[in-house]
Amino acid sequence: MADLNGVQRELTDSLLDPANHTDKKKGSSRSKSSRFRRCRSVGTSYEPPSKPPEPAGWVPGKYLFSSINPSFRLVAFLFLLYLLSASTCFYFVENQMAGKRTNPILDAVYFTIVTMTTVGYGDLVPNSNVSKLLACAFVFVGMAVVALFLSKAADRLVEKQEVILFKALNMRMKGHDAEMLKAIETNKVKYKFYSTVVVLVLLMTTGTVFLWKVEKLNLVDSFYCVCATITTLGYGDESFSSEWGRVFAIFWIVVSTLFVAQFFFYLAEWNTEHKQKKLAKWVLTRRTTNLDLEAADFDGNHVVGAPEFIIYKLKEMGKITQEDIAVFLEEFENLDVDQSGTLSPYDLTVAQSNQQ
Repeated sequence: MADLNGVQRELTDSLLDPANHTDKKKGSSRSKSSRFRRCRSVGTSYEPPSKPPEPAGWVPGKYLFSSINPSFRLVAFLFLLYLLSASTCFYFVENQMAGKRTNPILDAVYFTIVTMTTVGYGDLVPNSNVSKLLACAFVFVGMAVVALFLSKAADRLVEKQEVILFKALNMRMKGHDAEMLKAIETNKVKYKFYSTVVVLVLLMTTGTVFLWKVEKLNLVDSFYCVCATITTLGYGDESFSSEWGRVFAIFWIVVSTLFVAQFFFYLAEWNTEHKQKKLAKWVLTRRTTNLDLEAADFDGNHVVGAPEFIIYKLKEMGKITQEDIAVFLEEFENLDVDQSGTLSPYDLTVAQSNQQ
């Protein structure tokens, strides 16, 4: 999106450049589009009115949305709490489970991991009404908790991996850290996808070698079991049956299923970003026609100013919609108390007082 960012900076600079409006007398003879460029920051001498008291029951945004987007620590705590409670329950009904047994505690944790990731090999299965009901309860709760935990953990892991990958790919590049960070931000989705692919290949290789050497499966069966596990198919004809194999599986299954999910997520995101870049390039390179001017004339005065032109181009790129513009216009009209078509500190003060 480098081209788009450059055009946006160019347009913004033209709107905010004080050199375009230093002479008020010359400004009187300029066109209407020039008048839109008379935009400056709030002076240091301006003192905004005191902040009005919050209404009763008002909740700050960061607390309001904290339950919807919880922190990584909270999600990790919920994950560990789920893992502990589920493993404890399955440990006490261990005699009501059928299948290959190793260590009671290890089997309980292993069965919890296999259940919450929906792998479900079938090498350990509930064999009573109580154990079956517990499995039904924990699989639903586990899917919700794990989805939150995996998304948070994946973002952290992938962000670290993409920086390492970028440095490896650009070892000979001369420049400062700021340039490197800018390049990472520009190609953020692409580097996340590459990082996920690298880690996923390493996990698949590690799992295949482990099954081959420790579980004594042949190479084809080892790779087959790895693919059935990370895609959560879990056919059950091949699985981790030894004690050390289940210790390995507890950690490997969680991480590998996590990166498979992130692989498809970043693949879809990269594809969407690619389409958006193609659309932006088409919008920026095509010639403007009279039909475009008619569509960009939002106020119907047969003249298109710079703000109208910019908004029209952003609409074409899919950055904003007509509904977004309508919401902003409605807010502007509510704040424009004197109906002058402009906003002043007086308008804001009166409008906020009326809202209270």
